[in-house]
Amino acid sequence: MPIRVAGAVTGALLTLTAVAAAPAQAAGYRYWSFWESAGGKPWTYATQGPATARPADGDALGFRFAISNGTDDMSRPSVAPDFPGICGDVEKKDGTKRIAVVVDFGGPLDAPPGETPPKKLIEVGCAQVREDATGAEALAAVAKPLRYDSAAMLCGIAGYPARGCGEQVTEKTSAAPTASQAKASSDGGGPSVGVLAGGAAVLALGGAAIWKARRRR
Repeated sequence: MPIRVAGAVTGALLTLTAVAAAPAQAAGYRYWSFWESAGGKPWTYATQGPATARPADGDALGFRFAISNGTDDMSRPSVAPDFPGICGDVEKKDGTKRIAVVVDFGGPLDAPPGETPPKKLIEVGCAQVREDATGAEALAAVAKPLRYDSAAMLCGIAGYPARGCGEQVTEKTSAAPTASQAKASSDGGGPSVGVLAGGAAVLALGGAAIWKARRRR
């Protein structure tokens, strides 16, 4: 029994050390994400595509080109869904609706190989479209041309990017280091102080288990 406990503890510490030493691999996709806002609320990730979404007068639509897993904050449009600021000067007409449209082209790190984002990284506009118009029609009123693939996935807005559609991208990710982790790295690398402290706690618990097991013998 004590040998098994000690072995399990050693294995746990080795696992913790391996986790600290190995960089994480995160698979994301490079694509145009679609966001919605109703009544001035914060952006929320759309549950349907712009070709089927039918926003109401006063809503805002956001599009962001980025490498993303989908709903993380990094893929949100970097401009707030400010309908009054975007459409405040556009008078509502009978039979139409006004939709605030925000297009965020991302940055150089999001750009596909060989392509460069437009110089103006943010485009906003007020689309005045018929009352039954879709989100795609509102977008087209502000940022033509649009490019779709054979499955009707939105691939390009205002000509960007010129090629590709939703490619998978694998990138290394790591959490921001704490002060103690940064010091450990500068002193020659190895597992972080936090991981070692956690391993020491595991060993301490294992030692207590061994001691109790020996008392029962």
